[in-house]
Amino acid sequence: MELPLDRGHLETGTCEPRGSSARWEVSTRSGTPRFKQDAIAFVDSTGRTVTEVARELGVSPESLRSWYKQAKADRGEGRPGELTTAEQEELKRLRKLAAEQARTIEVLRKAAVFFAKESDR
Repeated sequence: MELPLDRGHLETGTCEPRGSSARWEVSTRSGTPRFKQDAIAFVDSTGRTVTEVARELGVSPESLRSWYKQAKADRGEGRPGELTTAEQEELKRLRKLAAEQARTIEVLRKAAVFFAKESDR
């Protein structure tokens, strides 16, 4: 099933559903934040499946499904326990900090062992 789009407008960055006065602005650069946002909004507003919209916009269905799932989580509509983008970034930051602290602790432990051996002489 094809989306009701005038595909000629995709190259210029706009899509118009046939038989409707609605107008869609869709960024033509796949993978940009604007393109992702536009594609997700397109899925939400047309009622089409993610696979259909992905095929129409020329992106991988898996990519669009991932973007859509993350957008739902960011809106608080995800599954219980699913992290928002902000939470994922905070987790990444904290893991990096924990790894840095672990390296510091290891250096200090080795230094303590070294100085303990030196003081025994």
